[in-house]
Amino acid sequence: MGFCPAPTCGSGQPLVETTPAMSSAANSSWTPAQAELVQELSSLELDSQRRIESPCQELNRVLGGGIVPGSVILLAGEPGVGKSTLLLQVAKDMAASGRTVLYVSGEESPQQIKLRSERLGFAGEGVFLLSETDVDAVINRLEESRPGLAIIDSVQTLYSREAPSGPGSVVQIREAGLRLMRWSKARQVPVLLAGHVTKDGSVAGPKVLEHMVDVVTYLESQEFGAFRLLRCAKNRFGSTDEVGVFEMTEAGLVEVLDPSKTLLSQRYDQAVGSALVPVLEGSRPLMLEVQALTSYSHLPSPRRVANGVD
Repeated sequence: MGFCPAPTCGSGQPLVETTPAMSSAANSSWTPAQAELVQELSSLELDSQRRIESPCQELNRVLGGGIVPGSVILLAGEPGVGKSTLLLQVAKDMAASGRTVLYVSGEESPQQIKLRSERLGFAGEGVFLLSETDVDAVINRLEESRPGLAIIDSVQTLYSREAPSGPGSVVQIREAGLRLMRWSKARQVPVLLAGHVTKDGSVAGPKVLEHMVDVVTYLESQEFGAFRLLRCAKNRFGSTDEVGVFEMTEAGLVEVLDPSKTLLSQRYDQAVGSALVPVLEGSRPLMLEVQALTSYSHLPSPRRVANGVD
């Protein structure tokens, strides 16, 4: 029973539960026009272009030869490591090969992206920008433009009005990832997602996001230095043992095709306590330098300390 708060009234009326009506925009989530049919595996025909090769050889190496049409790729990394720079360079390369790219940003304005593209020496032909965080509005724009590649920066900024929580929550990230994956599979358009990481280095959000996407990659930085390593933690279309090496410069991320030569360029050949060790990273052999330093110890049990060696 509820009572009127007016001092001259005080009458009681039963409480009636009401449910707020969903707006028309909330019910505008994209669904395929035609339901998927049951098909026999032997009757399916593969597309002649099974992979989209990027001009970036290091990216092709990590992805197993290129981007598979209809795949969803998650690029995770710490803030400031260069995720947005790498995604913009991928957009530049794809546009140069004749594919239109829709770059959706929920963190930067179009003017800020334009400033970064000018720093990379890219005028922006073939790359279209959209500043939007409503995942349903994003998918509607994707359906209208039908680009050759879609880039979302980042998935943590997207939200759905149908999910009862704020952007960045577990429910919102799951819903956004699921809807983008459905559209990508239905239209055979690859989607690149930028994702944040937590303090322990894992992808922020629900683990189901990593299960839904086809490829999970991590862009890592060294504690000191300008090198960036692109590693693959999951790949449904290739190996996860490969690693791509980049160097952060004023002109963006530059791929390092010969890491051994670059890493050993400052090495002194006659240095005492230094040795070269071959290490195999996937199919690529790397020559690394291992240094040893000894000093007299007054302790009864001298210590051996290793840094950077597993």
